Amino acid sequence: MSPLAMIIEDDRSLSEIFQAAVEAAGFETEIYLDGALALVALQSETPNLVVLDIHLPKVSGLTILKSIRNQERLDHSWVVAITADSAAADSLRDDVSADFVLDKPVTFIQLRDLATRLHPENAPEGRK
Repeated sequence: MSPLAMIIEDDRSLSEIFQAAVEAAGFETEIYLDGALALVALQSETPNLVVLDIHLPKVSGLTILKSIRNQERLDHSWVVAITADSAAADSLRDDVSADFVLDKPVTFIQLRDLATRLHPENAPEGRK
C-alpha cells in the first residue's frame, strides 16, 4: 500500500496538478477543495504528506496547520504549505510549523521532486 498524501487546495486545476505530481512520487492521494472537509478528514486520516494551501474557503490553511501540529498522531506527517501571499509565506517560514513553504506558482516538477524526497522510503529519519 502506498503512503497517503492529502492535497488541500481550493483551486481545482491546481489540486489536479498537485495530485499528479505527488502520485508521480509514489503516494496515494486524496483531494480536499475546502478547509472544513479537510479538517474533518484529518480527525481520522494519518497522511504521510499534506500539501496545504494557506488561503482556503470555510477553514483557513493556518487553522488546519495548527490542528495538524496539535495532534500527536500526526507528528510524523510532513506539511508543505503553499501560498501566493508572500507575506504569509515569510511568516510561515519564521514560524517553522510547516516543514516546507512554497510560493505559488508551484510547478509539477518542483512538487514531484519534493514529494519524492519526503516519501517514507527516502525521507530523513524521524519522519518515517
